[in-house]
Amino acid sequence: MSILFQAYPLARAALFSMDAETAHEVTLSTLQRAYDCGVTRKLMHEQPETPTTLMGLTLRNPVGLAAGLDKNGAHIDALGNLGFGFVEVGTVTPRAQPGNPKPRIFRLPRAQALINRLGFNNLGLETFIANVQRSQWRQQGGILGLNIGKNADTPIERAADDYVLGLAGVYPHADYVTVNISSPNTKNLRALQGEDELAALLAQLRDKRAELADQHQRHVPLLVKIAPDLTDAQIDAIADLLPRHGIDGVIATNTTLSRDAVTGLPHAEEAGGLSGPPVHELSLGVIAKLRQRMGTDYPIIGVGGIVSGKQAREKIAAGANAVQVYTGLIYRGPALVSECVQAIRGM
Repeated sequence: MSILFQAYPLARAALFSMDAETAHEVTLSTLQRAYDCGVTRKLMHEQPETPTTLMGLTLRNPVGLAAGLDKNGAHIDALGNLGFGFVEVGTVTPRAQPGNPKPRIFRLPRAQALINRLGFNNLGLETFIANVQRSQWRQQGGILGLNIGKNADTPIERAADDYVLGLAGVYPHADYVTVNISSPNTKNLRALQGEDELAALLAQLRDKRAELADQHQRHVPLLVKIAPDLTDAQIDAIADLLPRHGIDGVIATNTTLSRDAVTGLPHAEEAGGLSGPPVHELSLGVIAKLRQRMGTDYPIIGVGGIVSGKQAREKIAAGANAVQVYTGLIYRGPALVSECVQAIRGM
C-alpha cells in the first residue's frame, strides 16, 4: 500500500500535464485496471476500523467519497477499495446529457483547488442503475450513496418531476439517496434552496419515499446537499424544513461561487463552482450554524476543502458526523483517506 501511495506524486505530475478532464478519465480507468488486477484489493482491509453509525447505517469509518468523481457509478468497487467508509456516486439525471461545453474543469494548483462547470454530464438513469447493480461494494459491506439531480432542459418549475423519477429509480439500489439542489452549473438549480421552493420539493420527495418504502419494505435515508453560499436566513429555513419533511440528513457543502480566496490566480475568473481549500472555511461556517440550529442528533456530512487530516478533524469539530473528500483526493492521492481516518480516530 505504501508504495502505491508514495508513487502518487509522480503520477500526479504526469496527470497534471494533461487537460484536467482527460486526466480525470485516465485516473479512473487506471484505477479500475489496478482494481481488476487485484493491486488495490487489500487497501480497504488495511484501513483501521473506525465504525461510525449514521442515519442507522454502520460505516467502516467516517471518511467518504463525495459525489461527482464517479458520475456514472462505473468505478464504485475500485474507488471504495481505497479505504473509504462510504462512497457516493452521481449526480445522475433521468435522461443522459452531455453537460456544458469543454473545457469545463480548471486547476488552481497554488490553492490546491478546482473550478468545474461540468453541468451534470452523465449517461442517464438506466446506465447508472446497471453500473450500480454490477458493483460488489454493498455486498462487501460498503455503504453506497446515490446522488440525483434534474436534467438541464427540465424547466425549474418541473424540477420535482425529475427528482421523483430519480428517487424511484435509485431507491432499491441505495443505502442512502442525496438530492443535489446546490450545483451552480445547472441554470436556476440553486433557486430550489429557497424556502417555498424547497418546501414544495421536499413534500413531493417525502410522499414518494413513503410509497417506495412501502413497496420495497425498507427505509432508505434521504439527504439534501446544500451550497456554501447561503445566507443565515436560508440556513435557518433549511434547518427547519429538512426535519419537518422527514429528511434524514444534510450534506454541507457543495462548491462555491465566491472567488475571494483565489483572486488573481490563473483561471480564478472561470465560471463554475470552486472546490478545494478555499471552500473549507465557508463549509465550516454552514456546518456550525446547522449544528447550532438543528441540535446534537441531526446527521450532517461535512465536505469541502479537505486536503489533510487536520481539515477533516475541523469538520467534525464544527459539528459534522462524517466527512467526504473529492478535490483533496486529486491533489493528495489515496493517502489522504487514511490520513483523515487516523486524524478523526485520534479526536
